[in-house]
Amino acid sequence: MQEPSIQYSEDQSAARDRILKLLEDAGVHHAGDPEEAALRPMPDAREQVMAVIGKAGSGKTLLLADLYKALAAAGVEIVSGDYESRRKRERRTLAILAPTNKAASVLRNRGVPATTIHRILYTPVYDPEYEKVAEWLAGNGDRPVIEGLSEEALDRALAFFQTNKSVPGALATAGLRGSDFITGWKRREEPLDIGFVDESSMLDKRQFDDLKEIFPTLLLFGDPAQLAPVQQSGEMVFDGLSERQKLILHRVHRQDSDNPILDLAHALADDSLTFEQFERMVEEAAARDDRVVMAGRVEAQKMARSPVLVWRNATRIRLIHAFRAAYGAPPDALLPGEPLICDGLELPLKHRKKRIDLEARGLIKGAQVVYLGAGRKPGFSRLHVMGAEEPQISAASIVKIELPDVEEPFIPYAARMGATFLHGAAVTIHKAQGSQWREVQVFAPDLWAAARVGRMEAGVPLWKRLAYVAITRAEERLFWVMRNRLARPEAPLSVEDLAARPGAPLALEPQDAPGE
Repeated sequence: MQEPSIQYSEDQSAARDRILKLLEDAGVHHAGDPEEAALRPMPDAREQVMAVIGKAGSGKTLLLADLYKALAAAGVEIVSGDYESRRKRERRTLAILAPTNKAASVLRNRGVPATTIHRILYTPVYDPEYEKVAEWLAGNGDRPVIEGLSEEALDRALAFFQTNKSVPGALATAGLRGSDFITGWKRREEPLDIGFVDESSMLDKRQFDDLKEIFPTLLLFGDPAQLAPVQQSGEMVFDGLSERQKLILHRVHRQDSDNPILDLAHALADDSLTFEQFERMVEEAAARDDRVVMAGRVEAQKMARSPVLVWRNATRIRLIHAFRAAYGAPPDALLPGEPLICDGLELPLKHRKKRIDLEARGLIKGAQVVYLGAGRKPGFSRLHVMGAEEPQISAASIVKIELPDVEEPFIPYAARMGATFLHGAAVTIHKAQGSQWREVQVFAPDLWAAARVGRMEAGVPLWKRLAYVAITRAEERLFWVMRNRLARPEAPLSVEDLAARPGAPLALEPQDAPGE
């Protein structure tokens, strides 16, 4: 077998060898060597589940990306969730999944074509004319002649697809919108083949069972130090696997350049560490490295795109109220640029198709969204879904603004039914899992309060789990906020940073508008 070009640590190399053996048992031979690679028909359904487990900085994402490249080079077809070619009997498939759009976008930014679990459970139904374009882009048909699509438009679509491998993105570049070529959604009926699931600590048992039905070979990548899904007693799905099914990775210092943020995260594993000792460690890190900042107050300007991370709901609501006041937001309306969090869908069962359509566009519970302005129809909002491949949409919206010491939220926009939203300038650390931002503000007084309460989760003090998740959301810079104060913004809210991709329409009203 050809040695990987990446310089792996000993445990990464051992994990890779175990995974390649798993893939060989599944009929993908010599995936580590493109010259020797061979694909056999998928064997009769035989459940194979393995988990790659490691804390931040252990190289899980590096290993996942390398395995994806090896399988793609071996001829395994990548299923992205946005279009699936006509099924070939002999084909082998791989889907790379994450629980949320934001988590999937973290992988896509690293060159890995990830999609959400929902987009694999449900597949789009294409208009027959535009399906010809999709098949051509996927290499399964001749260049089509489509009325209303010029040769130049097809060239743009092909150029986009060769770089991004997204059929909807390519068609948008040709001047189309989703409602032109997607006529509906259907629940996947046939199983796929190999599934990689990132951020698997966020999976609940129902999602795990759904994935095992679809993928005979399933590989989970997860961080055992994160917070378990609510109502799962502190357990993660990979906790129930046998020791033989778990591959443990340890921190690889040369891959994270001795990042002080990761140093702090790993220090939390010390059983004897108190909150006060940890805060002194943060202060010492800030004194020697500007990637860690001891902040005297929250910065409102950063909250517009990167929420303050808190533990307590009351803190979240107070900070949101202060954010809106700092920007002069009116009490009865939203300003373009205000961040929102999707809190689910309020749609009756008979509107199942509209629910699937909204979720496929990225409006799943926990999705981060930016308000762009009112839609053309009453009750509609133009929205930018952070991390979605086609982010700008319009949808029937129910927006709830919670106020300090007021039981019922204020609702500035309300359709009869549609996607529901809470304000997103501050979010709980639980909801921040799976997301990353360049800069992150962590509200330290809340972690101190969690330490004072003394709660445990799966044998670990809750404040340590909260602190670990919160600080590892920061890609480049961590702000440890010491006091309950807010710095006013230096400029008004804007949506200029959310420009549509070239060739894609800006938040057009769908023809069959969800919730209409």
